[in-house]
Amino acid sequence: MNKPRNPYSGLPQAQFWRRSVSGVERHLLDPVVSSKFTIGREQKVATAGSCFAQHIARKLQAMGFNYFVAEQAQGLSPEQARANGYGVFSARYGNIYTVRQLLQLFERAHGHFAPVEDHWTRPDGRFADPYRPNVEPDGFATLEALHDDRAAHLHHVRAMFRESEFFVFTLGLTEGWRSRRDGAVFPLAPGVTAGEYDESLHEFVNFDVADTIADLRSFLAGLRTVNPRVRVLLTVSPVPLIATYEPRHVLTATTYSKSVLRVAADTLARELDWVDYFPSFEIITGSFNGGAYYQDDAREVTDAGVAHVMRCFARHYLARTTDSADAIGDAEGLESAAVVRSRADIVCDEEAIDQVSD
Repeated sequence: MNKPRNPYSGLPQAQFWRRSVSGVERHLLDPVVSSKFTIGREQKVATAGSCFAQHIARKLQAMGFNYFVAEQAQGLSPEQARANGYGVFSARYGNIYTVRQLLQLFERAHGHFAPVEDHWTRPDGRFADPYRPNVEPDGFATLEALHDDRAAHLHHVRAMFRESEFFVFTLGLTEGWRSRRDGAVFPLAPGVTAGEYDESLHEFVNFDVADTIADLRSFLAGLRTVNPRVRVLLTVSPVPLIATYEPRHVLTATTYSKSVLRVAADTLARELDWVDYFPSFEIITGSFNGGAYYQDDAREVTDAGVAHVMRCFARHYLARTTDSADAIGDAEGLESAAVVRSRADIVCDEEAIDQVSD
């Protein structure tokens, strides 16, 4: 007896849980069905976003791809340069956690917005930039030095947006702090590492789906205006919130935040043929791995988890040449030792929240 046809007859295996998830060995699971573009070895790739975004930058560098660092250190050792925020991302902006923060950076770099809050004073009396408070570990000795460094930084940011052929952005958070005077957002709340919290000047904000989609759409439109050839890859960080300011459990706050970011990324990837979404979030958080990709704190991602994400990223988004095929080792499921790095030097501004709240 012939089975009646139904809409699911003949669909690809990737669209069935048993065939593509529960029936696949954990380390072999690959949720990417197709990619909109591939990155050539010579093409400029820039990155920005939360802490997890740094893994993609390292993968590109380790494999000899053209990771674009527009803001280079002068006269510093590699260790000193990294301590001062050089090379962590494509410019010295530190972690960009919210989409509003990314949009604000673009607007500031192109002269469309100049925040009222100019500087923060550190406990040692030196000065910090409110919009990248930790890139200068010892602070700025004078406001003139801060202003000069900021001007040079924004110059490099403009170059990064204008010259990048690919821009990878990892969405991290929806919670943030902003100025009541002009809406300027900060990567950290005033008072955590510099500045002083003033309820009359500062307020907490938790961006919703509409806010996040609108901000992302505005950023992408602006980016395409200054760089018509650029293509964008969006990811969502799988790292949970280190803390929430809202009066609810940090677990439910994390679920809300990541859900908003995931919807926003998917919305723009569906709308624009030059924007794609890469599921690093799903690889790390998926139930298929039984939590094996998190450290004992249930927050930090293990090296094995990072390696799985990077294998899938390389397989689908990096152009394969004779050299890169050996480095990727995708067919055998291998990972280059140069790619799996220690988590100790991943830069995460938000960790300061936990350190000062005990």
